[in-house]
Amino acid sequence: MKNLKRISFLALVMTFIISCTAMKDSDKTVSGKVESIEAGKDGYTAKINTNTKEVYFAVISIVNVGGPQNYKQLKIGDNVSLKGEIWKTDDEKHMKVTQIVSVK
Repeated sequence: MKNLKRISFLALVMTFIISCTAMKDSDKTVSGKVESIEAGKDGYTAKINTNTKEVYFAVISIVNVGGPQNYKQLKIGDNVSLKGEIWKTDDEKHMKVTQIVSVK
């Protein structure tokens, strides 16, 4: 009986781990226009509206882009291309930016 409980618990934990990792897409690129910017503790969140009318909330920080030499302050109206890890909540798409590919 103890072994059955242990196996069931292990199966439950593995299912949870697999489902959490499946919800994230790493190294994806998003391109669009900056609609708004909200300052944060060590960076900012930019609301990006793509050409296909998708909205992403891109979290940009010095640490995540690899240091101050890779960090850029975006402005409202900039057309950008960002690379990073995407995850989805019930009604929003978020991105942890690891690279600012281009700013126009």
